[in-house]
Amino acid sequence: MRRALAPFALGLAMLAALSACGLKPMYAGGRSGAAAQTLASVQVEPIPGKNGWLMRNALSDRLAAMGEAQPRYLLKVQLDDRIEGLGVRADDTVTRERRTLRARYQLVDTQSGETVLDETSGWDAGIDVASSEYATVAAENSALERLTEIVADRVLARVALAARE
Repeated sequence: MRRALAPFALGLAMLAALSACGLKPMYAGGRSGAAAQTLASVQVEPIPGKNGWLMRNALSDRLAAMGEAQPRYLLKVQLDDRIEGLGVRADDTVTRERRTLRARYQLVDTQSGETVLDETSGWDAGIDVASSEYATVAAENSALERLTEIVADRVLARVALAARE
């Protein structure tokens, strides 16, 4: 009986210790919380290029989910999108590529003109190079779409964290 209660008691002790660690939910308060209110007031500046169009749409979709508010912040994003060959055969053909998407972003307070946040975030994706050029281009495009979603999530998570601070 004591052995059966030991894991339960240990779990309760860990739960009590966790509650005392000072962790706070980022989106506490739902749409009325500080993070959601700040995100709802962010407007994304147009970003040039296909990758910019994808990134702006990903950011705008996530911000729209936070509700509508008077725009107070402007999010400026500069993208660096690179594809480099990794695996090379004896005949110098590439067999594997890495696509890297980096975003330098600035959150500017439109009322004061002050830059509140100036950081960089990015992610990489591996691509198999197929014998068909069409398949390789499709894989590169698919990787770009996935990367924009991931980087957009990372950017907005950092903006929400700054809003909470």
